[in-house]
Amino acid sequence: MSMIEFSSVSKRYPSGQEALSGVSFAIGAGEMVFLTGHSGAGKSTLMKLIMLMERASTGQVVIGGRNINRLSSGRVPYHRRQVGVVFQNHQLLFDRNVFENVALPLRVAGYQSREVGRRVRASLDKVGLLHKERHNPITLSGGEQQRVGIARAVVNKPPILLADEPTGNLDPELSAEIMNLFMQFNAVGVTTLIASHDLALVRRINKRVLTLAQGSLVHDGYLAELQTEEFEL
Repeated sequence: MSMIEFSSVSKRYPSGQEALSGVSFAIGAGEMVFLTGHSGAGKSTLMKLIMLMERASTGQVVIGGRNINRLSSGRVPYHRRQVGVVFQNHQLLFDRNVFENVALPLRVAGYQSREVGRRVRASLDKVGLLHKERHNPITLSGGEQQRVGIARAVVNKPPILLADEPTGNLDPELSAEIMNLFMQFNAVGVTTLIASHDLALVRRINKRVLTLAQGSLVHDGYLAELQTEEFEL
């Protein structure tokens, strides 16, 4: 069964810029896939369509069997609870501690305090930061801040996890640690889509790769199938 399916999806902004053009692919439930391409290729737009931060101009975006193009605005918050998102710049709030940052999606969704505490601590434990729950995120290293962002993304156990350049600001050792976390979540059935410029990392993990160029899908397969020079980002 497909968890994410794009059928002839195009996205044209009011400025006239066509960010995506006729993109079609399917990602199976529990699959881990990388999304690559040059800066401006359409990676972030594709992610925004899955999150319903944007809607497709033409074509169909089907998530978990539901055509989300037809989703009413009132249903968008429910849809977004099904999609955990990890950003390159963490997007943490420095006016609250680590626990409260991770708890935010649960509080918005109306969970009771006891359940919030249980889920937040389980999520922090998975990323190795339970001992830092009372710290302010600004006191943490870049790698630790990214792990807080991951804990927040998975705290309400979404079936889909998106990550937009999650290792972009990290050194190779920390990048490997972060990728290991994504693989752990994927191993328990979370459908995972990671946008990355780090071809060495993508090649090492050896999962399926979707490659965009000028808004079009130009490759769907494994890195080994391509010559490196064809794949410059």
